[in-house]
Amino acid sequence: MPVTGQRVVRRALGRRLTRLRVATGKSRREVAEAKLGISEPTLHRIETGKVPVTVANVRALCWLYGVDESVTDGLSDLALGTSQEEWWDANPALPDWFKLYVGLEASASAIRTYEGEVVPGELQTEQYARAIYSAEQSLDGEATERHVKLRMQRQAAMAARYPKPRLITVLGQGVLARQVGGPEVLAAQVAHLCEVARQEHVEIRVLPWSAGAHAAMAGAFRIMDFEDPEDPDVVYLESHVGALYLEEPAEVREYRRIFELITAASVPIADFR
Repeated sequence: MPVTGQRVVRRALGRRLTRLRVATGKSRREVAEAKLGISEPTLHRIETGKVPVTVANVRALCWLYGVDESVTDGLSDLALGTSQEEWWDANPALPDWFKLYVGLEASASAIRTYEGEVVPGELQTEQYARAIYSAEQSLDGEATERHVKLRMQRQAAMAARYPKPRLITVLGQGVLARQVGGPEVLAAQVAHLCEVARQEHVEIRVLPWSAGAHAAMAGAFRIMDFEDPEDPDVVYLESHVGALYLEEPAEVREYRRIFELITAASVPIADFR
């Protein structure tokens, strides 16, 4: 199953176990009363992907739900991954709310991004990233270098994937004009964008100021697609202190509609320059 990182595996396993429970018509309270050694609060944490899950608990739940052996074995294998750390899971420099995103990014088959202020992290040069983090003026003098190193590590992990995820990015024209790091750093960043855009799996477009009002003026967002039908597509919205993950089909459809509108109003970065 194309899931990566303990948080993503917990999320995937929790959804599958929830669907099996619902299919039997059982409530969480009824499961807790079945004397499996799983309390109602614990079951809630398992189903919402908040905690590691033991193979024993998965097998007990599958037995209660009447699941066949092949499905039980597959879910038991997933349980092993709920406590297996990837490089981002153990890294204290990454906030917990962002670790889920990194895991999702590592599993996504396509990532559609709109950014009106800054080049997305997966497309930043090292100098541009350093200028971005330096602007935050962290009290921790080493924080900038740690974050830059992590950003480059993320890029390397994505570049090493096969098959590579499809990247479709729409940038507001202001992203190419804002003097992040000064003229030389910005020029190198724009040249890097043009070079990356030549890759078959990458599309970078620019939404010009001449487009006027546009559908994405509420702010940046990402849409992540997954090949596994068990993993719903996700819209990711980030703030300075947390993130929102939208999975409801109607929510994802609306953001797809917005992305289609701004894509139609934008031009390939090569044509823009």
